[in-house]
Amino acid sequence: MASTQHVVMWSGGITSWATARQVIAEHGAASVTLLFADTNAEDKGLHAFNDAASAQLDIPITRVADAQERDPWQVFEDKRWLGNTRIAQCSLELKLRPCEIWLAANPELTFDNTTLYVGIDWTETERLPAIVKGWAPWTVDAPLTRPPYFDKRQLLTEARDAGLPVPRLYELGFAHNNCGGACVKGGQAQWIRLLRVFPARYARAERAEAKMRALLGKDVAILRDRTGGETKPLTLAALRQRIEEQPDQLDLFDEGGCGCFTDLAPAA
Repeated sequence: MASTQHVVMWSGGITSWATARQVIAEHGAASVTLLFADTNAEDKGLHAFNDAASAQLDIPITRVADAQERDPWQVFEDKRWLGNTRIAQCSLELKLRPCEIWLAANPELTFDNTTLYVGIDWTETERLPAIVKGWAPWTVDAPLTRPPYFDKRQLLTEARDAGLPVPRLYELGFAHNNCGGACVKGGQAQWIRLLRVFPARYARAERAEAKMRALLGKDVAILRDRTGGETKPLTLAALRQRIEEQPDQLDLFDEGGCGCFTDLAPAA
């Protein structure tokens, strides 16, 4: 009978590190795999954190990626669908599908002997039923949803105490260390921050969105404008103009969040 295996869905965020640390403490490093799906749009700080965390945990990170090494914007073009805060094909194509392919390519990992771990914490427990259903018949666990409870600030302090570099996206105020701060599931606050600290990245996203609008011939956008009680598309170009002209009208609490391993089921 094959030994029990533990696969941590490693995002490069602080909760995936905390999840891996707990799984290793409970089961030992020899049976743990850190599975990192690279979107090819990550900040260099994420890769630096990955390298340091891998050394600190004494486990190599197993990288998987789209077979064509596409980034989210290329996926949107291929799928003829602009990712937004509700639906993002990049999650399926760049995160879930490569992980599913890797699992299938390792026949020693079976439904009976392998547990998959996701780095959601106690503030996101509402996502867990969908995760479990989406990955069935694999067994899924989320250790950070159980006591003792920690917030990200505490986990970042513990990572720093362990000698790890704090990913610079966190230091710059981003809620997630994914996709270089340009996650299409982020809200207005994330994009405002991106414009201020990484204007070149914002400009690239603005161009990509405009290209998709022209390609589809539709009034689509990553963001939504809910002012006046009516919901309508809000382009990155329009948001940038508001930042320049009406900064007091911006929704700085619309942060959004990454749900790459939670909002879509693996391919059938």
